[in-house]
Amino acid sequence: MLDRRPSHDDLVDHLVRSTSLQRGEAARVVLDVLAYFDETTEDFVRRRHRELQSGGAVNAEIFERIAAELPHRAVAPPELSLRQLRRIVYG
Repeated sequence: MLDRRPSHDDLVDHLVRSTSLQRGEAARVVLDVLAYFDETTEDFVRRRHRELQSGGAVNAEIFERIAAELPHRAVAPPELSLRQLRRIVYG
């Protein structure tokens, strides 16, 4: 029977070899990164809004900044207007 390891185990092995991370730490890093990139556009917009708002930014600059960040996501969503971003946050 073949050993069927999840595909990210190769990445964990690589991190263990190339960094000072222990296997458990490397696995947590990989899972955190995968979760980050699995975040939906709506979840990203809401999370960034909360983060920027808690840092003291006002909505006008928050939505401009989020709009500028979205195209740089690993899988960029279609361009969203500032109004669409506001609707994601406030419904």
